[in-house]
Amino acid sequence: MSLNPASSPHRWRVLAARILLPLLLALAFVLLTGLLDGGMGVLPLRLFDQPRFLLANAWPGLLLAGVLLALSRRLLLSFGLAFLLQGVFYGVNVLKVANLGTPLLPADFRMVGQLRKGGAHLLSGYLPHSPWPYLALLAGVALVIAMWRFEPPLFPRRTHGKRLLAGAVLATILLSMLIGTTVWGKIYNARVLWLEPWSASSTSTHSGLISSLMMFHLQDRHGKKKPDRAAATQLIGQSATSLRQVMQPPAASNELPDIVVVQSESFFDPSIMHGYEQENLVPNLRRLAAHGISGKLHVPTFGGGTIRTEFEVLTGLSLRYFDNLQYPYLQMGNKAVPSLVRTLNTHGYETMAVHGNDPAFWNRATAFKALGFDRFVSLSSFPASAPMDGKYMADSAMTDEIMGLLKDSGPPQFIFAISLEAHGPYDVEPSHGDERDAIPVPTGINGKEKLELQNYIYHMQHADAELGRLVAWLAQRQRPSLVLFYGDHLPALGDSYHATGFVDGQDMLSQAGIWLLVDPHSEAGPIQQDTAAWLLPGKLLAQAGIQDDAYFALTTLVGPQLAALTKAPGAMPLTEDSEEQRIDQAMASVNQLRMNGKLDPLLPKLELLPTGGIAHDTVVTTPPASAAMQQ
Repeated sequence: MSLNPASSPHRWRVLAARILLPLLLALAFVLLTGLLDGGMGVLPLRLFDQPRFLLANAWPGLLLAGVLLALSRRLLLSFGLAFLLQGVFYGVNVLKVANLGTPLLPADFRMVGQLRKGGAHLLSGYLPHSPWPYLALLAGVALVIAMWRFEPPLFPRRTHGKRLLAGAVLATILLSMLIGTTVWGKIYNARVLWLEPWSASSTSTHSGLISSLMMFHLQDRHGKKKPDRAAATQLIGQSATSLRQVMQPPAASNELPDIVVVQSESFFDPSIMHGYEQENLVPNLRRLAAHGISGKLHVPTFGGGTIRTEFEVLTGLSLRYFDNLQYPYLQMGNKAVPSLVRTLNTHGYETMAVHGNDPAFWNRATAFKALGFDRFVSLSSFPASAPMDGKYMADSAMTDEIMGLLKDSGPPQFIFAISLEAHGPYDVEPSHGDERDAIPVPTGINGKEKLELQNYIYHMQHADAELGRLVAWLAQRQRPSLVLFYGDHLPALGDSYHATGFVDGQDMLSQAGIWLLVDPHSEAGPIQQDTAAWLLPGKLLAQAGIQDDAYFALTTLVGPQLAALTKAPGAMPLTEDSEEQRIDQAMASVNQLRMNGKLDPLLPKLELLPTGGIAHDTVVTTPPASAAMQQ
C-alpha cells in the first residue's frame, strides 16, 4: 500500500518517514561502505575519525540509490541494489589483490568486453572455489527480488514531475562522475584524500576502493601530459655522436638470422625464493646462459597483465611513460604502431605471431595487425591433436608449431611465440601427477599452497625443457638463428612468497624476472646483463646486426640508466633533479612522440652510398647538452 499523505490521517508522520528513512539508510550505506573498506585493509577507525573518506567512497553508491529510488519508488530495494552492486566491486577487488597484488583500476573494466572473446575460460579459474561467496550473492539477489515484490512504494506514482526532476538531477550528477568531469577533482584529489600516483595499492589502502577508482579515473582522463618536443630533441642531440658510432646498415655479405622470440608464461627461476637457493629447477636455461646473454628482467606487471610486457617487447616503448595505457591492446585500436615487427619487415623478414588461444582475447588479432605482423597463428591453426596439460595447451605443442613454420630457404623469418601452459590458476590437476608430486617445496608450505607451487613448477619445467629442445633443433639447421626467451611476469603465488620470502629481502612486487638471448650455433662465453622488457628489442636487433633504426639504437644507449625503472606496483618516483630523472623525463617525451608517429623527423638518418657505405648522418642541431639537461 502506498504511503499517500493526502489520504493519511497522520500526514506529518508520512512526510517525516519520507525524509528520515532515506537519511537513515544513507547513513547506514556510508557506514557499511566503510566496513567494506575495512575488510580490504583500510583502517576503519581512521576512516570513521575522518568522515570525508567515508563519504567519498559512499557518494557514487548513494547517487545510484537515489536514481533507483526515483525510478522504483521503493526505498529498501534501491539501497539494496546499490549496495549489492558495490559489494560485487569489492569482491572482484579482493580477487584481483589476492592473485595479482594490485587493486582494481579504471582500465580493468575494459576486461568486461573480453569475457566473450576467450576471456571467460581464462579468467573463470580465478573465481573462488568456496560456495559461500556465491550463496551470499544468491541471498542478496533473492532479497532484492523480495523487496521488489513486497516493499510498498515510498512515494505515489504521480508527483507532478517532482520525482522525474529529482531522478534526472541525480542521474546527471552520477553520469558526470562516470565520465570523469573535472569538477569532481575538487573532492577526489591528493589534498582532500590520499593519492600516490605511482602506487594504486597504497592509494586504495589509505583512501578506500571507490575513491581510488575515482582518482585514477580522473587522472587518466585529465592527466595526460603532452610530450616535450624540446626535451626529446635535446636528448637525441646529446646522443648524436654515440648514435653515429652505433648505427650502421647490415653488411651485404651477412645473412640475416631467423629470430624466434618465446614469451614464456609466468616463467622465473624459483632460486630467488628462500628454500630453493640451491635447487636447479631450470637446467636448460642455465646451460644456455653459459653461451648467451642473460640476466634479470624488469617488467611492468605482476601475476597477470601479460600484454603489458608483450607490448613493451614488441614496440620498445615503456608503459611507465603512458599513465593511461593500462591494457594497451584494448586501447590502441587499429592505429599503426611503430614496432620491432615493422623494423624487421623493412629488412625483408616474414613476421608471424604464434599463440594457442582465441585470437580475439586481449584484442590480439587487431593489435598484431597494428604492430605489423604478416600472420597470426592462433588456436584454430593448431592441429586438433595438439596436447593439453592441465587447463591449457602444452608448451610442446607451441614448440612443434614453431618448428613447422620455420623454412630452410627463402627470406629471414621472425616468430613471436606466446606460451600458455604455465598460466594460472595453479589448482588444476596436470597430466602427470606423479611428476608433479616429486617436486620439492620449501619448509612451511603445505596444503593448497604446496599443491599450487608444485603445479606451477611442473609447468615451468616443461617450458624450460621446450627451450632446450627448440635451441637444440635450431642448432642442427644450416641457417643462422637467434632465440630470445623471457618470462612475462612472476606467477601469482602470493601465499607461497609470503611463506618463504625472497633471497634479496624484497617483497614479491619488487622481484625481477629473467631473460636469455642465445645464438644456437655459438659457443661464446656468458654475458650478464640486467635490463627491462622495453629495452629487449634494441638488444635483439643489435645482436642480429640490424642497427639502422635510430630509436632502438637510442634505447641501447640510455638503457643502462633506465633499465630498473618500471611501472610495477609500488614503484617509487625518481629522486628529484637526479640525472636519471632528467633522462627519464626526456625519454618519456621520446616515447610519446614515437607512439604518435611524430618522432622520426627528430631522429638521425642513415643515407647509403650506391656501394653500400655510409654517406653521412643527418643529426639534429641543438644547444649545448648541459644547458638542455638543466632545464
